[in-house]
Amino acid sequence: MSAALELARRGLGRTWPNPSVGCVIVREGRVVGRGATRLGGRPHAETEALAHAGQAARGATAYVSLEPCAHHGKTPPCADALIEAGLERVVIAMEDPDPRTAGQGIARLKAAGIQVTLGVCADEAARVNAGFVSRVTRLRPGVTLKVAATLDGRVALASGISKWITGEEARQRGHSLRASHDAILAGAGTVRTDDPALTCRLPGLEASQPVRIVADSGLRTHTDSLLARSMAVAPLWLVCGEGAPADVAAAWRDRGAEVIEVRRDDDGRLSLIAMMTALGERGLTRLLVEGGPSLATALLRDGLIDTLVWFQAPRLLGADAQAAVGALEAQVLEDAIRGRPVRLAQIGADTMLTLDIARS
Repeated sequence: MSAALELARRGLGRTWPNPSVGCVIVREGRVVGRGATRLGGRPHAETEALAHAGQAARGATAYVSLEPCAHHGKTPPCADALIEAGLERVVIAMEDPDPRTAGQGIARLKAAGIQVTLGVCADEAARVNAGFVSRVTRLRPGVTLKVAATLDGRVALASGISKWITGEEARQRGHSLRASHDAILAGAGTVRTDDPALTCRLPGLEASQPVRIVADSGLRTHTDSLLARSMAVAPLWLVCGEGAPADVAAAWRDRGAEVIEVRRDDDGRLSLIAMMTALGERGLTRLLVEGGPSLATALLRDGLIDTLVWFQAPRLLGADAQAAVGALEAQVLEDAIRGRPVRLAQIGADTMLTLDIARS
């Protein structure tokens, strides 16, 4: 199952709107087939592994990182494919929350006389599938906030200069994060200040480009920005508020960008909850936020961050520098946003702390 989960991890960021699944088929102690969900979500992992195994799949055991699907989509159900291949046993890490499957794949396998074991490496599978589960159950992608800050939580000088807070190794790890997410979100202010490309620039991963998304309430992103000039490299979506200039929206669409209009909150600001729902409706499962202190603070206040990846550089900038997070309006310590440490790693001279953010 660990091998199946590793296959699934390799596909993260490349299979949306479908989950990234891994499948390993074993017969008489020997791996005879392996497969992972292909780019764009199909073919599915089970059919890839079965094609690899051929006749050796008959009487074998399949290890699958997520319950085989039971519904007809653009491809037939994977549960049926496993049955037709003559598998003797199927080991499944976790149940698929999609109501079109949700236990029906397991029931179909059992009805065909196949032994089913559920829950092997379930915790690890839950992390791999967290974004997909979020889209299905909460109608929004799983959201990871990435921060690169100093020891005292500063992300830029008072002048706005931030290149570079962390070292080269940490920046490369940041590009790996981009490659493992369906999309990257930045705020319009950060885009105007930094003019980023928001692409993955690691050798060998040039084809793994996430969708670039700008939260831009009034559509003020410049049409000559680097994002605009690089739409042939990776898609660009602009999320604006109701009442944004229609002529600007049309100009962006003419350039090839997708413009998504969502409602505003009572204070006139872009509704971040509505934005996340709109992104979920478009199939995104894993969203990486890199977009500046204002956007990070607003998402944290609205409870929309699921995972925090904090790169910490061994330097101090002081109180006059820009803080990574703005006012969260905590009145007592119990109001603090809490994180559960998942991983701590040394990345060159910097450290990388990954936390799951607790929900109240």
